Amino acid sequence: MLNILDTIQEWIMSILRECIIGNLDGMFDQINTEVGGIAANVGTTPAAWNAGVFSMIRNLSDNVVVPIAGIVLTFVACYELINMIIERNNFHDFETFAIYKWIFKTFVAVYLVSHTFDITMAIFELAQMIVQRSAGIITGTTSVDFAAALGDVSAQLDAMGIGELFGLLVETMLLKITMPILSLCVMLVLVGRMIEIYIYCSVGAIPFATMTNREWGQMGNNYLRGLAALGLQGFFVMICVAIYSVLVGQIGSAANLHLAIWQCAGYTVLLCFSLFKTGAVSKSLLNAH
Repeated sequence: MLNILDTIQEWIMSILRECIIGNLDGMFDQINTEVGGIAANVGTTPAAWNAGVFSMIRNLSDNVVVPIAGIVLTFVACYELINMIIERNNFHDFETFAIYKWIFKTFVAVYLVSHTFDITMAIFELAQMIVQRSAGIITGTTSVDFAAALGDVSAQLDAMGIGELFGLLVETMLLKITMPILSLCVMLVLVGRMIEIYIYCSVGAIPFATMTNREWGQMGNNYLRGLAALGLQGFFVMICVAIYSVLVGQIGSAANLHLAIWQCAGYTVLLCFSLFKTGAVSKSLLNAH
């Protein structure tokens, strides 16, 4: 009778081991692929990320937004000219040099509006250069070998009882469900950042039209800070990935398989949370709102 019970127990344990190994097999592959591709994603310029979307945004900027920016520029220039005339006792203390200064400022504003897209792309090119240099430093550490980090899984499973195996099966099933969700979160951060960049680029001519005016210029200045913040966000994303890779590379020293698996999952959740915070951190640093 005992032999039959032992045989049934061993059979159940073997099924549990196979289920656990099946859950662990490829569990982190999707998130590992997303993390490994972060460096290439954030290091891609808006023009190279999606040529079709980039072309559409440029056409919208040139044919829809720039004419509106021209109207805004006309209003701002007239407003500044009127203020310049009346602020010195209604022409009684007026200096001829002020007219030349107004002409120069208007010329600069027209140049900024007509070359808005090139200027915004130049800002992102500079930001991408920083990201690419940082990617070169951490290359080879963004893709983590979880199998090596977890150690010999089969040997650890053989040493577990039926209760511990059942608990581990439940843990791996939960992680099997959550890992694709975390992978989706990483993808959303990267794609969302690029979409935000396209949105910023599409309407850049309007805030650029206000930059030469003392009172309205805050709109243009804040727009530039927002552009720089989006570019700097890519650098912060690379820092998060570098920290994540170092942390995951150290889980091989975990006391047991349970702890190693939950450390992997915990560091992945921490990575997703950090990626979502990079935008707020970069904007806070540059005082963009």
